[in-house]
Amino acid sequence: MGSADTDPGRFTVHHAEVRGKVELAFVREGVGGRPLLLVHGYPETKRIWWRVIEPLAEAGYEVIVPDLRGYGDSGLAADGFYDIAAYSLDLHALVHDVLGHDTTTVAGGDVGGVVLYDLGLRFPGFVTHQVVFNTVTPLLDDVYAAAGLAPDDLRGRRAQSDYTSSDPTHRPRGRRSATTDYFFRQATEPDALLAELDTPERRRAWVAPMYGHRLWGTPDAFTAEEVAFHTEPFADAERLRASWAVYEHSAGRRAMEDTPRMFEQTPVPSLVLYGPEDHVVLPSFPQKMAAACLDCTGPLIVPASGHFVPWEAAVTFAKITAAFCRG
Repeated sequence: MGSADTDPGRFTVHHAEVRGKVELAFVREGVGGRPLLLVHGYPETKRIWWRVIEPLAEAGYEVIVPDLRGYGDSGLAADGFYDIAAYSLDLHALVHDVLGHDTTTVAGGDVGGVVLYDLGLRFPGFVTHQVVFNTVTPLLDDVYAAAGLAPDDLRGRRAQSDYTSSDPTHRPRGRRSATTDYFFRQATEPDALLAELDTPERRRAWVAPMYGHRLWGTPDAFTAEEVAFHTEPFADAERLRASWAVYEHSAGRRAMEDTPRMFEQTPVPSLVLYGPEDHVVLPSFPQKMAAACLDCTGPLIVPASGHFVPWEAAVTFAKITAAFCRG
C-alpha cells in the first residue's frame, strides 16, 4: 500500500446536520451504487476504512463512511449522548433522511458492530445485509447456552499481565492485564485520566498502544506513520473524552439516549468475520455472534488479522464484503 493510505485528504469529506442535533462528517464515494455504510469503532475514526473505500466503490457500492458524533471531523453532541442508540439514530438520519436511501447494507466492528446490530433491529427492513467482525456480542445468555456454548473463561485474557510499557501515562494496577487496564480507567475515572493526558502528545500516546503492544491486532500491523495517522484525531481532548463514553455506559456510569437493542436475535442476513489475532474480543465471539444472527453466513476466520480487519486484511475484507452484500 502506498502513502495514500495515510493521506487525510485522500477522499472528500462532506458534512451534514442530522436530527437537528449534531453535524456528522462523512466520506461518500461511488454515488449511485448500492449503499454500503461502514461504521468505525474505538479507538478509530472513518480513517480505519481508508484501504477498502476505493475497492468497494469500484465493486458497485455507494460507500458511506461517517465519523460518529464526537469523533474525528464530526461535531460534539450538545445533548451529551454518546451511546449506541444515539449513534444508530444519527446514522439512520444520515443515510435515510439526508442521503435519501430507504435501505442500506452495513459493515462494522468494535463499537461499530454494536451500532449496526442496533440499527438493523431499531429500523426493521432498513438494513438488508450486514457484515460484523470483532465486537461485543449481544446479551443473549440463554441463546448461547441453547447453542451449547460454555460461559467465557476470562483467564486467557488475564494471563497477559505485568507488561512493560514505554507509555509514560501507563500505570499497571496489580495484575491487571495489558488489554483491560485501559478499559478500567476509561470506564471509571475518565476525567482523572484526561487530566493526566494534558497535551496532544500525551493523548495520542494513550491511544497509540492499542495499535501496538496492547495486542489488539497482529504484531507490527501498523507502521509508525500509520499509528500517527490513526491517533491524530484523538489529540483533541474533548473528542478523546467523548470516545470513552461507551466504556462509561458499560460500567453504568453515564446516561444513554435510549436502551441499545442488544437483547434479541437479529433477522438481518449477516456475515460474521473474525480476526483471530485479537486479544481484546473474547475467543467465543465468532460462535456467539453466529448464534445471535438468525440468518448467518460464517463465522469465517480471516487469517493474519485481529481487531482491525479492514486495515489488516483489506483485500480479503473488501472482496468478501462486496460479494456478500450483493445478496
